[in-house]
Parts: sequence; structure tokens; C-alpha cells
Amino acid sequence: MPNAADVLLTDATNPTRIRLVLTDSEQAWRESLIESAQSWLDRQRFRAKPGQVAWLEDAEGPLVAVGWNGRDDLATLGGLPMTLPEGDYQLLDAVTELQLLGWALGAYLFTRYKDPTRSPARLALADNQPLDRIVNTAEATSLTRDLINTAAQDMDPQNLAAEIEALARTHNAECSVISGDALLDAGCGAIHAVGRAADAEPCLVDLLWGDRAHPKVTIIGKGVTFDSGGLDLKPAQGMRLMKKDMGGAATAIGLAHLIMAERLPVRLRLLIPAAENAVSGNAFRPGDVLHTHKGLTVEIDNTDAEGRLLLCDALSIASEDEPDLIVDYATLTGSARSAVGSEIAAMFSNNDEIANGISEQAATNDDPVWRLPLHQDYNHMLDSKVADVVNSAASPFAGSITAALFLERFVESTPWVHFDIMAFNTRNRPARPEGGEAMALRAVFQFLKARYGDA
Repeated sequence: MPNAADVLLTDATNPTRIRLVLTDSEQAWRESLIESAQSWLDRQRFRAKPGQVAWLEDAEGPLVAVGWNGRDDLATLGGLPMTLPEGDYQLLDAVTELQLLGWALGAYLFTRYKDPTRSPARLALADNQPLDRIVNTAEATSLTRDLINTAAQDMDPQNLAAEIEALARTHNAECSVISGDALLDAGCGAIHAVGRAADAEPCLVDLLWGDRAHPKVTIIGKGVTFDSGGLDLKPAQGMRLMKKDMGGAATAIGLAHLIMAERLPVRLRLLIPAAENAVSGNAFRPGDVLHTHKGLTVEIDNTDAEGRLLLCDALSIASEDEPDLIVDYATLTGSARSAVGSEIAAMFSNNDEIANGISEQAATNDDPVWRLPLHQDYNHMLDSKVADVVNSAASPFAGSITAALFLERFVESTPWVHFDIMAFNTRNRPARPEGGEAMALRAVFQFLKARYGDA
């Protein structure tokens, strides 16, 4: 796939010019042109609808007119890298960092298994535009997308651990991996149970980076590299996209990369519990009781509610360290998709100030989130007659809330934010191509940056 630095240039020879044309001002702009140019616009039926493109020629050479609705978002330029012909371009209008990021994200291509039919168009930046910051953000997103888009055959728990180890080497971070039966010795009975039926051993990856004197921030991601549903087997349609069930881990890894690349003044810890939820003779069963790191016992109601079992051990380990903040990402429930759809990250938090701060950054950075409640009265749905808690409520109602309430038991009073995400674009949009997606990554990064400052 093209690197963001390859599509955002600091210099270009004879780039084609681009003019953003406000939809509401299209007529006035048209009247400022010579008659032949107006005629060309008529032939192309240009009305400056958002993302619409028209080609003109003036005394200085070719000119591309691009419709714009006036919003500061990724879509302003996000559709152009794959709409415009290959080559170099330069904007005639002042644009924001977010809009330039849209160009970089719109140039994304996943090329591991198939050669692309073309290269994305490239954009020359002005001298005062922050190339490094845009590139770091785009690369964090591309890393997340690549991990999600990779087939499960090439992204089992050990492959995922290797990706994190490579990231640690890049940023000079510490990294350790606990695999297989060693998870039982570490008290991680839930992670072990979810992954023990697969050929590739389950594992817990622990990355540490940054000054020990800085505030502790722990990022956790659900790393189910493929989810068959276990013995509560998914139907074929429900299993088709389950290579993306490690999308929470991928997003957490992308966020960790961005934090380290931008050198935020935090003591970062990345915890990734990884497992494949497979079917074999030793698969965990409905009715089994698991022993977790926290000491709570969990009765299994449904083996397809496995992601929270990975997270509960990781959350318990994270909480012992008493960090300033824990953030977890997970492709956890279909109920969250019913509530907010596939294009918004459902957010839960035990801290209003932090949740409000992330929501503000989400709105500013075109990275939508929506907070759902940790409604405590629903805890009764997690009661078990034989264990401390059941992993999945029997009720069909409030599934994303009861899942978050389950996780909250392993966090206690530590400031905590949980994201229940789709991690996948089901349609092509400007800057958001169909396939794996980093959701709520930039919102959290910008919140951390505002909270803890720059390096």
C-alpha cells in the first residue's frame, strides 16, 4: 500500500491546480469565468456538489474544480486520490490539517493479496502544513486497516503478537508475550479458555513505552483473530467477516503507534489478549465456569460472547497497575451496531469528564462516537446461580450495555473508557474505503494530547 508520505509531497513539478468551489457559491464563481470555461462546466453538468469534479483549461493550464459543502471534514478531499487521474496536484485554497488527512486516508490501498489497478493521485503541500503529523496519523490508520484486512490464515494470535513485537522494536519499547498454558500460570484462565481449541496458541502481549514518571495510560484491544462462535457456532453469514474480530486490537495497536510516533508524554502500556475462538474437542462449553485473573468466576452462557472474556483478564491486569486511564477497544456486540449503526463508535465510561472530552474531540476530528449508559440496574441480567457472574445475559435487550457492565466489574474505580466498534467500513466513502477501519482512534489520541500535552 502507498505510504502517506508518498501521496503528500513537499514539492512537485508542474502540479495540476485544484480549486474548491462552495456549493452555495457555485453560480457566482461560474460567472467570474470566461464564457468558454462556463461552457465546459455546462458540458460536465458541474453544480459543485460535494466531491463532484470538473476539468477546465485557462491561461495557466489545466484546472480541476471540486465541489465542496463548506465542512471541515475528511470527505472534503478524501475522494480525490482515487477519483482524479494519477499525477501531482496542488490546492489553490487554504485547507485544514483534517482535510489534508482526508487525502492521505483516501489514498489507502490494501495490496497484500492483489496488485492495485492504479496509484493514488498525489498532493503537494504548502510549506506551513504539518507533513509529519499528518503522515503519523495516516500511518496509524493504515496499520489498523492492514491488520484487520489481513486474512485470518495470516493473522493468528502469534502473528498478531509478532506485529506488536515489530512495533516495539520500531519505537524502542519493551514487549513481552505470555502464550499457551503459561496463561494459566499468570492467572489468565479466561484468555486461555477462549483460545485453547485453536492450533495457534492464545497469548497476552504486553508493551511498555515512555518515561516512568509520566502519567500511566493503558490501551487494551480485543484480539480475536477469527471468531467461529465456538460451540455456539455462528451461521455462515455471521462468520463471513470474522477476520475483523481483532479490530479492537488493531485499533489499539494503531493508537499505540501514533502515541509513540508523536512522542506524547505518557507512560504507555498496550495490552493485547489474542485468541482464535475455534471448535475442537477441548473447546470451552456453555455451562463451564472459568477462573479469571481478578479471582471472579464466570459461568459461560454463550461461547460466542468470548471477546469480553479476553478483555476481563487484561482489564484486571491493567487495573492492578493503577493507571491514570484505561481505554479498551472491542468488536464486542451486535447490539451496539443496532444502537448506533456501523459508522459510529459506541462509547461507555465511568468518568463523565473523560467521556465529554473524548466526545468533543470526536466531533472536531470527524471521528464519531456516541456515549451509551452504564445503567447499573441491568446488572441483574448478569447474575449466575453457580458463579460470580455470567458472561452473556439471557435477555435479548441492552446487549451492549450488559457487556460493558460485565467489563466494568474488572475495572472497579480506575478511570475507564470502553469502545464497542464495528472496525469495518461496509461501504465506500471519501477517505473511508470499504474494509477495515480505525474507529475512535483519532478522537482518543487528540484527547490524550489535550490532556497530557505534546512532547
